[in-house]
Amino acid sequence: MTDKIYDVIIVGGGQSALACAFFLRRKELDYLILDDQDSCGGSWKQTWETLTLFSPPEHSSLPGWQMPESAGEFPTKAETIDYLCQYEDRYDFPITRPVKVRAISKGGDIFTLETTQGPFNSKAIISATGTFKNPFIPDVAGREKFEGEQLHSADFQSSGKFAGKKVVIVGEGNSGAQILAEVSKVAETFWGTKEAPQFLPDDVDGRVLFDMASAKYYAEKKGETYDSSKFNLGNIVMVPSVKEARKRHVLHSEGQLQSITEGGVIWENGAYQEADVIIWCTGFGYSTGFLKNLVSIDNKGKIPTDKTKAKEIDGLWLVGYGGWTGFASATLIGVGRYARQTVKEVSDYLKA
Repeated sequence: MTDKIYDVIIVGGGQSALACAFFLRRKELDYLILDDQDSCGGSWKQTWETLTLFSPPEHSSLPGWQMPESAGEFPTKAETIDYLCQYEDRYDFPITRPVKVRAISKGGDIFTLETTQGPFNSKAIISATGTFKNPFIPDVAGREKFEGEQLHSADFQSSGKFAGKKVVIVGEGNSGAQILAEVSKVAETFWGTKEAPQFLPDDVDGRVLFDMASAKYYAEKKGETYDSSKFNLGNIVMVPSVKEARKRHVLHSEGQLQSITEGGVIWENGAYQEADVIIWCTGFGYSTGFLKNLVSIDNKGKIPTDKTKAKEIDGLWLVGYGGWTGFASATLIGVGRYARQTVKEVSDYLKA
C-alpha cells in the first residue's frame, strides 16, 4: 500500500483484535487493524440468528467498557454486534477494511503483509483471526456420497429451511445442543455424538466458567495446580433454548456415526437412519493459514507458541484462540488479560 512501517499490525477485526487495540492505544505505538470484513462485528455477523452469549452483560465485556444491559438474560447476536461496533467507535481504533491478508514474510526486522489492498509493513504482528473461517468436518466414511444437504454450523443461519425434513445434527458441544434445540422445533432431528453429551448444572453459566478459568490461570502463574474437576469447561451450558429442548425430550443422542450413505446415516450400533440434511457441529481449526511462510502449522492451524508468543519467529503473537493461547481467551471477558500481557510483551520487544 505504502512504504510506511507500522510498529504493530493486528490481523483480524473481532473481539480479540479490539481487546489488543484497547491496550495498544495506551502505548506510544503506531498500530493498525486489518479486518477482512466489510463492517464491524467480527465473526458474530456470520453466526446463526438465535445465538446468544452464555453470560449476562456484566460478564461479557471487553476491557474498559461494560456491555450495556440486555433485553433478556443473555445478550443476543444483534446486541453483541452492536456492542462491538460501539466499542470500535468509542475508542476510535485505526481500522482498514475490507482487507484480506494472504501471506506474511519477514526480511530483517520488518514483516511485509501481502493483502488484497497491496503490501503493508510492520515491526510486529498480532494475529487475532480466531477460528470461524476454518470449520472442521470429520472424515466419516461415505460422507462424499450423501445426496442430501450438508453444512457446518458456521453456515447455519436459521431453522426455517429445514421444516418437515429429517435432520441429523452431529456434535456433542454447545453448538450441537443449541442447533438441535432450534431445528427440533420444525424438523425431525437425530443427534449424533462421539461421546455421550455432558450437561452442566442449570445454574452454571459463563460467570462460573470464567471464574474457574481465572482460578486456573492464576494458580498456574504461581506454579500451583488447580483442581478443575468440579465442572468440565467443555460441557454443554444450559442456556434457555437448551432447557426448553430438554422439556421436549429431544436431547437424546443416537450415538456415534459409523458411516454415511446416499440417503442417510448408519449409527455405531448398525441402525440406519434416513436423512435429508446433515449439520456438522464439529468445531473449528485455527484461521492461521496466512502465517505459513513464517512458522510451521499443523493440520488444525496450530503453531508452536509460548503462551501467546510464537516460538519460531520473533515479533509474532497470537491472541484469542481459546485454550491454545489462554484459558477462556476466545470469550469477550476472557481475552482481556491475554491482550494486556501481549501488548506489554510487544511494547518491550519494540523497545529492545
